[in-house]
Amino acid sequence: MDKISILGLIVGLTAIVGGQVLEGGHIGSLVQPTAFLIVIGGTLGAVMLQSPFTVFRQGLRMGAWIFVPPVPPFRRVIEQIVSWSGIARKEGLLALEGQAMGLKDSFAAKGLQLLVDGVEPDRLREVLEVEIGAWEQQMKTSAKVWEAAGGYAPTIGILGAVMGLIHVMENLSDPSKLGAGIAVAFVATIYGVGSANLIFLPIAKKLQAHISQLVAVREMLVDGLVGIAHGDNPRIIESRLQGYVT
Repeated sequence: MDKISILGLIVGLTAIVGGQVLEGGHIGSLVQPTAFLIVIGGTLGAVMLQSPFTVFRQGLRMGAWIFVPPVPPFRRVIEQIVSWSGIARKEGLLALEGQAMGLKDSFAAKGLQLLVDGVEPDRLREVLEVEIGAWEQQMKTSAKVWEAAGGYAPTIGILGAVMGLIHVMENLSDPSKLGAGIAVAFVATIYGVGSANLIFLPIAKKLQAHISQLVAVREMLVDGLVGIAHGDNPRIIESRLQGYVT
């Protein structure tokens, strides 16, 4: 559980609501279901329109990383690579074929199989880096679903404000209806700007950070495999890979 994400959300919302109370306002005045429907529904529709279904679905699933982030297995990968290096030095690269068959990570299995097949180190790095680049681009595209929501929400909030003012203008002859229209107008703007800057954009940035760590794990794996292909000493390989952890 990522406690700082929860704490950040609580602090941000508390600051806004607390400021409203300190100014003599009422919390209930910030609760406007109509404004919420306009901003959140409109933003969701805009993001769905711009995104392919698979990208949109993956982006929503990645939103869970904000509270339950993926843990980059740096230590485990280093131990794994050092073990492979020791086996390769003692028994040869062909002895690693059984290791490749038992891996659940398809990327690691592919890299180890290429190593067993005797692919040249430079070619090995080139092939795996192309796959890393494609995977990273796919993940970042999915994460940009949240960034897109952060871009659309303030504009949809302004649209809700205009709609509220239109409602006010239509009921100038009935003062009893003016308050509700004005409330929707201003609260819609708050929802749009607030959701973008307190929720959507921060989520997008944090997802980018998690993706960068996962990419670093794959780059570390490639570096280790290339080191094995060059016949480097396991201790040298381990020492070099420790740099990714720091």
